[in-house]
Amino acid sequence: MLWKSLAMPPTLHCMMPFSLEPGLRAVLLTAALLAGCAAGDGPRTAGDAPRGAFGPYLAGRFASSEADSAMAAAQLGEALRQDPDQIEVLQQAFGAAVMNGQSDATRLARRLPEDQLANLLLAGADAQAGRWDRTEQRLRSLPRRGSAQLLQPLLVAWAQAGRGDTAQALALLRPFIEDGRLRGVIALHAAMIADLGGQPQDAARYLRLAIADTQEPNLRLAQIGAGILARAGQEAQGVRLFDVMARGNDDIAMAVTPALRQKALQGRAVASATEGMAEAQVAFGAALRSQGGPDLALMLSRLALRLRPDFAPALLLAADSLADQKHTDRALAMLETVPERDPLAPLVALRRASLLDAMGRTAEAEALLRHLAQSHPQAVQPVAQLGDMLRTRGRFGEASAAYGEALARARADGSVGWPLYYAQGIAMERDGRWTEAEASFRRALALAPDQPSVLNYLAYSWAERGERLPEAKRMLERAAALRPQDGNIADSLGWVLLRQGDLPKAVQTLERAVELESRNSTINEHLGDAYWAVGRRTEARYQWRRALDLAPASEDGPRLSAKLRDGLQTSPAASAMR
Repeated sequence: MLWKSLAMPPTLHCMMPFSLEPGLRAVLLTAALLAGCAAGDGPRTAGDAPRGAFGPYLAGRFASSEADSAMAAAQLGEALRQDPDQIEVLQQAFGAAVMNGQSDATRLARRLPEDQLANLLLAGADAQAGRWDRTEQRLRSLPRRGSAQLLQPLLVAWAQAGRGDTAQALALLRPFIEDGRLRGVIALHAAMIADLGGQPQDAARYLRLAIADTQEPNLRLAQIGAGILARAGQEAQGVRLFDVMARGNDDIAMAVTPALRQKALQGRAVASATEGMAEAQVAFGAALRSQGGPDLALMLSRLALRLRPDFAPALLLAADSLADQKHTDRALAMLETVPERDPLAPLVALRRASLLDAMGRTAEAEALLRHLAQSHPQAVQPVAQLGDMLRTRGRFGEASAAYGEALARARADGSVGWPLYYAQGIAMERDGRWTEAEASFRRALALAPDQPSVLNYLAYSWAERGERLPEAKRMLERAAALRPQDGNIADSLGWVLLRQGDLPKAVQTLERAVELESRNSTINEHLGDAYWAVGRRTEARYQWRRALDLAPASEDGPRLSAKLRDGLQTSPAASAMR
């Protein structure tokens, strides 16, 4: 199978073009997109390639693993020219041509009549040419197993819609809509098909089912649904749909402009059956990516772009899939192809800033975020993301100022949440402003009293300062009950117990923490301190040595070296009482 044999190494949070219900995600998790795609006896190894093609073949495979689609297509194309009858080389060259967006992928696909990916691509080519009967025939040949059993009916329905048979398309989808696992995504496509077929009331009815099953705020759903509702005589509901999706979601709010609302109400986000097929491929690609399949998601995004060039959700999916595979530079290049006039441009800019920072181009990322903050004066996300970036870079004072601006904007629209106060508290604590930090942590807890991360950070900070140890212990016991497999919380609780002088329980708790987070330098150091306190000196020094070997923060190294040399001069409990 081509998708299995392409050696792509296997994480930016993505705005999924559709929000898929948990049942669908569970199905997708257990199966690849298509099963049994390879022709013949199955994938061959590089050693099966003929000698004349061996060099370019290996170079092409390596380029594929690096997501260098242009180089992969060139090298594998050269290998195919040297031996045009080698099926494995043909499959690899075809896959590389698809990933590179090359027109000759169609020619290569025609040489792979048994390859399911090839048939998927050829079905798209037939659809673009208006050969809807052939499109449906190719799609029905796809195996009805794995998650293809979910994608195939959608694509077949779109082929029927392209032929003008709306009733047949809706009849095909109706059983899937009645099955609650798939209702949301299938109902949305049924709404689009009914809308294209001139059945506005049916379209609105299917849309309401899709909205009811939506798990997360979704800009694409609003773009599609607003026009459907308007054509059904429900324009006010179409306008409100944008407000519902943007409420509490600053990313979406940034993209919702009066021009976007007007365009959505007056036109169709999916204006043809071929665009509907692209929509389906992106939706399923996003679902596969969410379940750890970025290579399959990337392939589906490429197929969608063949049907609908410059489709921003497909470009976003491709970029996020590349970023998942650590190909940051290629992800950035993909995002730079999204037109500035596209409604998703603000979201793309946020993603670009994250990628720039990940590439060490922090100054560019900072400039981009500050520009977004200025051009969107009510938006929280640009300044919040700026705060995150500055905090990661150790610029704690600037980070706390950015979080302060984000909080001011959030208060203005009533959307302030605990994460901003929590992040601000961390930045202030690291900046040496403990009183202000403590106040921010308390505000976060007032909004989310049982948030384990906040409970842990505030309680551990008290323990480090030797303050409020009984209260810190109660908070950490609550956090540990909420998140029993979190080694950091177990470490904090063990540290508080050690500071309180409860040595047996401290040792037991810190040993558990090391089991959960064995490669954490700080946790290993704490266990060493506990061992020293109970007289287990050899084991203490072992833990300190291990902590030193685990690449601790630069300021921790000298302290660990001193402990290895001199031991502990004062017990943690005694220092807490000072």
